[in-house]
Amino acid sequence: MAAPPLLFLQDIRLGFGTTPLLSGATLSVSPGERVALIGRNGSGKSTLLKIAAGLAQPDGGTRFVQPGATLRYLEQEPDLSAFPNVLAYVMAGLAPGDDEYRAHYLLEQLGLTGEEVPGNLSGGEGRRAALARALAPSPDILLLDEPTNHLDLPAIEWLEQEVGAMRSALVLISHDRRFLEGMTREMVWLDRGVTRRLARGFAHFETWRDEVLEQEEKEAHKLDRQIAREEDWMRYGVTARRKRNVRRVAELADLRQQRRERRAAQGGVKMAVAEGEGSGSLVIAAEAIGKSYGERAIVQDFSTRILRGDRVGIIGPNGAGKTTLLSMLTGVLAPDAGAVKLGTNLQMITLDQRREALDPNATVAETLTGKRGDQVWVNGQPRHVVGYMKDFLFLPEQARSPVSALSGGERGRLLLARAFAMPSNLLVLDEPTNDLDLETLDLLQEQIAEYAGTVIVVSHDRDFLDRVCTNVIAWEGEGRWQDYAGGYSDMVAQRGHGVRARAEAAPATPARAAPKPAAAPPPPPARKKLSFKDQHELDTLPARMRKLEAEIAKLKEILADPGLYTRDRARFDKATELLVKAEAGLAEAEERWLELEMLK
Repeated sequence: MAAPPLLFLQDIRLGFGTTPLLSGATLSVSPGERVALIGRNGSGKSTLLKIAAGLAQPDGGTRFVQPGATLRYLEQEPDLSAFPNVLAYVMAGLAPGDDEYRAHYLLEQLGLTGEEVPGNLSGGEGRRAALARALAPSPDILLLDEPTNHLDLPAIEWLEQEVGAMRSALVLISHDRRFLEGMTREMVWLDRGVTRRLARGFAHFETWRDEVLEQEEKEAHKLDRQIAREEDWMRYGVTARRKRNVRRVAELADLRQQRRERRAAQGGVKMAVAEGEGSGSLVIAAEAIGKSYGERAIVQDFSTRILRGDRVGIIGPNGAGKTTLLSMLTGVLAPDAGAVKLGTNLQMITLDQRREALDPNATVAETLTGKRGDQVWVNGQPRHVVGYMKDFLFLPEQARSPVSALSGGERGRLLLARAFAMPSNLLVLDEPTNDLDLETLDLLQEQIAEYAGTVIVVSHDRDFLDRVCTNVIAWEGEGRWQDYAGGYSDMVAQRGHGVRARAEAAPATPARAAPKPAAAPPPPPARKKLSFKDQHELDTLPARMRKLEAEIAKLKEILADPGLYTRDRARFDKATELLVKAEAGLAEAEERWLELEMLK
């Protein structure tokens, strides 16, 4: 016989104004169950979890918690203002008899001392403190709302082990697919105010969701056909000489009411990246670059080449210097040693993780249009701002809402909408997955896959890195970075472990013993300047590249004629052959120009 539930919510209803948020939601949690609570941004997941924790009151429905069961809740924005330090905040969550040592252990594992003053904490530090408070008592029921936000990869993998070893029942909200797959065994899908449950792991969610929506579409089609048949009977089956069939008239009214009350599934995000002109084949070349702050080396002796079409991930623990490395590769920050050369014709768009590019006082429409009218230009075509907003799941009435009133997920979507409207051939994404729901993440991954330009992304989301990256640059400790082919899982397979925390990083690989001087070949003489021939080639290469670019443009114009192939096959073939040679020549010239510039 199944154990009775520790926590039970039945027929939970809640609305804001005339809009229902929850309209009959149910949630049941038995001992040891691991449940993923899934739904779109704004669907009411966090609200339902607050009701489960007893921190919010619904308009209707029943909440039951087994007497004596302990429950802890991790909220997204914890308030520590009433406590003198972090340790006091965590200790306040312990019940009599709980192990105080565990609170100290968790704070240490999460990179906190306990002496931090709440007023000086960053958002990430506050979240880690709240996580320690929730985990410390080892409660019967653990409610976690986005626990991986602001955690780096070592902390996420530690959290998986820590929660996995606990005996608590778990209800988890997260956008991290890999974390959801590892932590949960059942799913509750909150959609349009109601919940559906499936006793399978998160890996099966997308198939299940698609089946449910397909069945709904079939039932809606059947309802529409039934209404059409009844309306046809009303028009032609009842005449003035016969008494109307009151029962059928009432049934038709009921059917129409069902159609009015039917809440259609929320539309999907429609993303389209405005692509600029093509860049050169070599986008970024870094040669032995280094950067230090005081005695601490952030980057040392790192070299890489990023080609057009690459999708490069940069991974490492918090504080390793990922943003510093990214800034050097994109030319924002000059290295202390070595050199970075950017390719030709780059059009770069950057999405920063702090959303600092958004003006909190501007409206959503002003942010997208640049305060110029009501049109957004996408791929050279004007679109009305409200129509473009709908592609990113914004309501028309939100056009005049200030950015400060948006949720974290909505600000993330707004930043994507603005960035994707600008022409580019190099996308730089710093933690783009923060606060995005799973459907938006799917669309973002598809757009990156179809993007013709180059992408550099900093992320702690392992599933996202696996899906989009062609190679990753990983932190190896003490300012050393290494380039690995493939995504995050490929890197783990090559190096034998994931990203380690800074304090646990493996020491630098000791250098091999130097051979005896007598046996060593004489070192080649260092070239400190270009030869006359090299300098002449460097001076003439730009003109040669411009000539090839003009030739390529002319050949493309010839081939753009739709009737050329049928009218003059020989000329079409010749133009195609010349275009291939010109593009290869331009790529070779760009490579040589960058090589000589680096030598210079």
